[in-house]
Amino acid sequence: MRKKVFVGVIVLLSGFLLGGISFYILGRIAPSGSGLSSTASPRVPSQIIETSKAFSEIAKTISPVVVNISTTKIVKREAPSFFDDPFFNFFGPSNDFSFPKKWKEQSLGSGVIVSSDGYIITNDHVIEQAEEIKVTLYDKKSFKGKIVGSDPKTDIAVIKINADSLPTAAWADSDKLQVGEFVLAIGNSFGLSHTVTMGIISAMGRVSVGITDYEDFIQTDAAINPGNSGGPLVNIKGEVIGINTAIFSKTGGYQGIGFAVPSNLVRSVMEDLIKYGKKTRGWLGVSIQRLTPELAEKFGIKDSNGALVGDIVKGSPAEKAGLLRGDIILEYSGKKVKDADSLRNTVAQTKAGSQVNIKILRKGKEYNLSAAITESPKEPGEAKVEPAPQDAVRGEALAGLEVIELTKDIAQQLGLNRAEKGVVILKVENGSAAEEAKLRKGDVIQEIDNKKVTNINDFNKIASAIRTDATVLLFINRGGQKFYTAIKAS
Repeated sequence: MRKKVFVGVIVLLSGFLLGGISFYILGRIAPSGSGLSSTASPRVPSQIIETSKAFSEIAKTISPVVVNISTTKIVKREAPSFFDDPFFNFFGPSNDFSFPKKWKEQSLGSGVIVSSDGYIITNDHVIEQAEEIKVTLYDKKSFKGKIVGSDPKTDIAVIKINADSLPTAAWADSDKLQVGEFVLAIGNSFGLSHTVTMGIISAMGRVSVGITDYEDFIQTDAAINPGNSGGPLVNIKGEVIGINTAIFSKTGGYQGIGFAVPSNLVRSVMEDLIKYGKKTRGWLGVSIQRLTPELAEKFGIKDSNGALVGDIVKGSPAEKAGLLRGDIILEYSGKKVKDADSLRNTVAQTKAGSQVNIKILRKGKEYNLSAAITESPKEPGEAKVEPAPQDAVRGEALAGLEVIELTKDIAQQLGLNRAEKGVVILKVENGSAAEEAKLRKGDVIQEIDNKKVTNINDFNKIASAIRTDATVLLFINRGGQKFYTAIKAS
């Protein structure tokens, strides 16, 4: 009996022991959420934890220098309403059918404090035509803002508030930025103060976007929405690399593409606005254009780097330096010229009075020239008058074009010098090579393959000698703006 009791106790103890061991083992290996463990704590790599803390520190550092800008402007109704007609006034001046002739319109934007005494960078379109500007700081204090200066050509403006001992932003060198870098965008998205979003630099040097006259945008996928305009785009050091300006959107909201003006351009504009109240720009006095593969082939170069000189302004720094039409500018002030847009921006940022070295390619040979940059004069308006059709000639080798000889009267209508020579395009056929080359009615053809066209006879003689399917180089005068273009003959 005792033996049986002893065996039973041994079995019972063994069961408890095995059960405890099994429970312990299962508790150690059980997956999260299985119900076998009351807590679950994921193993997060220390690098991720440190990265998260770093982004939080960036936000804490930069947020105090970002301000909310609200503006009020008076909008006037230009066109008279049909309710202004006396017929509708029989109810008297207080009738319900009348509409206000002017009203207040409010908008929101962002800005960045750039000096401890109250200078703030924002976008020109944020404060454009503003009657009142209200600036709200990170600590909710509000001030009245005053416009110091604005530059619509880059969409940058500077405003001032009466305050001191303000925190200020640190600047980065935007020329050293790389595609793929992490960035944060901070601003008042949809009026939500100090919203922070993260992304990367998607592209650099975006031009021909159609937002401003001088474009050199940083493209980012960090969410930028209405209200972010004028706010900073910062790097992982909390330094301002750009000022958020615009988004590419079909809905009005964020769709993955935003643009910021790079910090180096912003600072250049800012310094002039604070010092002079306006942006002064350098001027070389050349009409330049991009080198397309077709144009590069016609000018006998292997790649499309550089800027093609289309025309020289008389008495300009370019003429005095010895630049000629057809030259290709390879370097400007020791820096390689990527394309016409980058050269245009670089020249504009050159201080008037500066002496710069220019390397050019002319008929296969390189030359070094020196030019004294002056301040940019006011830009002339574009001619909008077009010639009346008469005695039109249809091209054969240059199919798709209908031209007429340029007379003194037609030149005057086009806003050109009456002494200009050439043939005027009267019609460009849809789907033709001429349309693909973006030629249009009113353009004046003055050269074909570097041969002068002074009249219809020249045009017919030169055009008739063109081989079928050859690439033809045309020199065009469009309202005083001269440039080259390449077109496929047929």
